[in-house]
Amino acid sequence: MSTDKQSNPLDQLIRRSIKDAGDWLAFDHFMALALYAPDLGYYSNQRRKFGLMPSAQEGGSDFVTAPEMSPLFGRALAAQVGQALAATGTDEVWEFGAGTGALAAQVLQALDEQGQAVVRYNIVDLSGRLRQRQAERLSAWGDKVRWLDQLPESFEGVVLGNEVLDAMPVQLLAFDGQAWAERGVAVDEETDALVFADRPSMARPPVDEAQPFAPGTVTEIHPQAEAFVRTLASSLRRGAVFLIDYGFPEAEYYHPQRSGGTLMCHHEHRADADPLVLLGQKDITAHVNFTGIALAGQEAGLSVLGYTNQAHFLFNCGLVSLLESASLAERVMAHKLIAEHEMGELFKVIGFATGDGFDAIGFRAGDRSHSL
Repeated sequence: MSTDKQSNPLDQLIRRSIKDAGDWLAFDHFMALALYAPDLGYYSNQRRKFGLMPSAQEGGSDFVTAPEMSPLFGRALAAQVGQALAATGTDEVWEFGAGTGALAAQVLQALDEQGQAVVRYNIVDLSGRLRQRQAERLSAWGDKVRWLDQLPESFEGVVLGNEVLDAMPVQLLAFDGQAWAERGVAVDEETDALVFADRPSMARPPVDEAQPFAPGTVTEIHPQAEAFVRTLASSLRRGAVFLIDYGFPEAEYYHPQRSGGTLMCHHEHRADADPLVLLGQKDITAHVNFTGIALAGQEAGLSVLGYTNQAHFLFNCGLVSLLESASLAERVMAHKLIAEHEMGELFKVIGFATGDGFDAIGFRAGDRSHSL
């Protein structure tokens, strides 16, 4: 083993896991270790993730999310949160994966200005590494903000998840022209490098088996993201859920022309498709199959409030009026949130609610629920 591998505890952990699993580790297990292994995985270590640029002045970063890009994102989203709190008769917000705390600060400030009473803003974070940074940013709200390591068995309120689903481990499937196989990770005996390796599997993409796929097709399925939505549904006694992420409905996700899948890595604001290198130093993501997410919520008893792209959602939530009072610099950054070639079309929003639901303002124009 090279000196570089010996100096990377995460590499050593993954190699031991491969050996313990019979010299082949399913990709979702590999992705879970690479992202979430305690103190070592990408989201559990000290590496700085969020920022506009990978510059030394910012301390380095790998990607930027909408709340870091423009405070108008959270201010617009707060209009939907406020309506949902009133419609469901609840007074708590629950955010998963709160990053730097930017979204929480924007939503709390906007709700304060709206006169919307929020008893508590709960941040559920598995790693806890960003908790100090979040606490400093949210200090103005004192004890109103609470951190939890896991979701309670029963709760009420409005749930927010911005770019949470895409970071959940996925299973990789590969098609050789005759049969599907599950793609995992192994160690090459000659080079000692981590490599992909396929094994026969009964797993299939959730589409008609008659649909043609080209030999060499690789794609993903999302049992963990769907299980997350079912868990939310089983624990949410009263309230609503809004999940924002990049992805497609099932027919687009598994279109035969998308033969390379959607797996992508992010390191210093550059994208690549190789998750087997720079372990712990790069984000690993996959686009979301929103049809699977919608079905998981419905089957668990939630009502789908709507599904649309981020641009429509933000416009519906009053972004235009916010832009009118924004500076030129703020307008330029906010434009990235809604531009079709930036985040406006690729990012989608799906909403759920307990009971029969309500007419959510974020989906009043441009609802695409019919496409799921």
